[in-house]
Amino acid sequence: EVNESPFTLGVMSSLKEVCAGLPLDPLPPNRGRDPSIPHAPVRTPNLTPAEERLALRNALRYFPPNLHATLATEFAQELRQYGHIYMYRFYPTLRMRAYPIDQYPCRTRQAASIMLMIMNNLDPAVAQFPQELVTYGGNGQVFSNWAQFWLVFHYLSTMTEEQTLVMYSGHPLGLFPSLPSSPRCVITNGMVIPNYSSREEYEKMFAMGITMYGQMTAGSYCYIGPQGIVHGTMLTVLNAGRRYLGSGDLRGRVFVTSGLGGMSGAQAKAAVIAGCVGVIAEVDEAPLKKRHEQGWLMEITSDLSHCIQRIREARKAKMALSLGYHGNIVDLWECLYQEYKKTGELLVDLGSDQTSLHNPFSGGYYPVQLAFRQANQLMNTDPERFKTLVHESLRRQVAAINKLSDAGMFFWDYGNAFLLEAQRAGAEVEKKGGGATEFKYPSYVQHIMGDIFSLGFGPFRWVCTSGDPADLAETDAIATAVLEEISSTVTEQVRQQYNDNICWIREAGKHKMVVGSQARILYSDQRGRVSIALAINQAIAKGRVSAPVVISRDHHDVSGTDSPFRETSNVYDGSAFCADMAVQNFVGDAFRGATWVALHNGGGVGWGEVINGGFGLVLDGSEDAGQRAKLMLNWDVSNGVARRCWSGNANAYETIQRTMEDQRQLRVTMPNSIQEDQILDRALQG
Repeated sequence: EVNESPFTLGVMSSLKEVCAGLPLDPLPPNRGRDPSIPHAPVRTPNLTPAEERLALRNALRYFPPNLHATLATEFAQELRQYGHIYMYRFYPTLRMRAYPIDQYPCRTRQAASIMLMIMNNLDPAVAQFPQELVTYGGNGQVFSNWAQFWLVFHYLSTMTEEQTLVMYSGHPLGLFPSLPSSPRCVITNGMVIPNYSSREEYEKMFAMGITMYGQMTAGSYCYIGPQGIVHGTMLTVLNAGRRYLGSGDLRGRVFVTSGLGGMSGAQAKAAVIAGCVGVIAEVDEAPLKKRHEQGWLMEITSDLSHCIQRIREARKAKMALSLGYHGNIVDLWECLYQEYKKTGELLVDLGSDQTSLHNPFSGGYYPVQLAFRQANQLMNTDPERFKTLVHESLRRQVAAINKLSDAGMFFWDYGNAFLLEAQRAGAEVEKKGGGATEFKYPSYVQHIMGDIFSLGFGPFRWVCTSGDPADLAETDAIATAVLEEISSTVTEQVRQQYNDNICWIREAGKHKMVVGSQARILYSDQRGRVSIALAINQAIAKGRVSAPVVISRDHHDVSGTDSPFRETSNVYDGSAFCADMAVQNFVGDAFRGATWVALHNGGGVGWGEVINGGFGLVLDGSEDAGQRAKLMLNWDVSNGVARRCWSGNANAYETIQRTMEDQRQLRVTMPNSIQEDQILDRALQG
């Protein structure tokens, strides 16, 4: 039942207003941009006069002709001032957050769940640039403009279980008749014809309102705040220690990286959970303060000398510490090398980078030669000069990393296109004799997470739609019990992953990682995901969990993403640049029971570099929900494991073999290995 306190009734009234359609009579006042919150950098689409007219015409399509004279002027001003028409006038006054599911005025629980997830993506405590509808990554959009938001909420509020909402790159095409078993929402973002999928074309298309970059979970409405990447980052750092340093005990070890914005904000928390000293550089003061206030960042300094002093003290004391350096990562890397050169003491053991280099020239990377504000100005006033400075800065950054690496530091690419953009900048990152996806340093998938994916483990997650922390605690306990039961029956290699995840879920509540919705992330394999989902569904049926639970995952997973410089960078049969897996996953999830599905161009490494997809599935305690979860989750993992098996991965081969033994209806084409390479040589020489 709805809690009918005055506050709740006020929220219901506001949510009903949001669901009533575009507010046109009267028009809401144009309050412009809110100066109290961060805003996206100005975009530079370089539209021709004809393209500007088209952008304006496209935006006005959402409104009746009697409003065009009023809106055309302000939309034109937005386009020229910010490089995009966001329609700031229509930014809702209602506080954006994940309200309990029963407060959404909908005809179906599925539609209400989608609303909850969208509002969480736009919550100022979660979103990077909420007024520009950017959730994370500098340009990961939920929608392209605020008119789309109002229309989507109106459609969802009226939707029945025999309709599907179709989303074209942020634009709601409409509600179409479908079956109760069909997805309630099908999303595509950035599905541009391949020959026209360049970064330059994207800027124009986005400005014209005809396509959108949804990142991964921004445009699929499944972001759960930086917690969503904390667990994966912790596992990466932990397994990097095992691989590079010979131990998962990281006390007294130092991990240096950059970025505290959207997903990168997880690095500070992950370092402390892993037990090491995490030093994270960030040029923008706003995210530094945000992470510090959230308790994710323990200390902040803008003084390099003090930064070096704290590293030494924490190393000696073997204390877990997250230290934010307010400054440029290039300065930090160069300082660490100078300290090594001067004293012979290597102060860093592990290194990476999480600047948003999928978006290097529009606020994703700040060159060391410029102050933060100078950079924001120059990227708009002189894009070519800014690009030159970015390339110079990347070359300096790589030069310092190379010197520290020669001294004994272990560095990896975090899948943010760092090495790819460094290569394009002319930095020394080439791997002699390497393949198309290989560089001087490995990606974290190639050396660390790839084998975990091949075992079927990936970032499974769920959201308690009641908004009640007690429900989250109950689902944590359910997941712990499920994993403990399964872990006694698996191989030693798989058991280590189970043990890591059992430790994570036991400690999850203590680390206070919830930002926004009552959500949890947990790396799990196929058996674990299905078992947890079914156990949670049963708990809802019995009333132990008070409301439906949305299950989902990051697109960065076993099957969800084809990305040759990240998720599929350890696929060596030549198919790393093919996207059949991600597309098949999207389609297969749709007809196996997902509540909504999404397919995106870009995400992680950037526009034109990736195809990825995701899903949301509502568990409501019904037998039907359990059947959907079982069928869909099994496919959602097996698809990627089978593909990785076919490419020659030994872990995936063993994993899919075991899965076929458990599931009689699963039959996968297995590869035959070449026993003697000389056969190839002789055949080709002949």
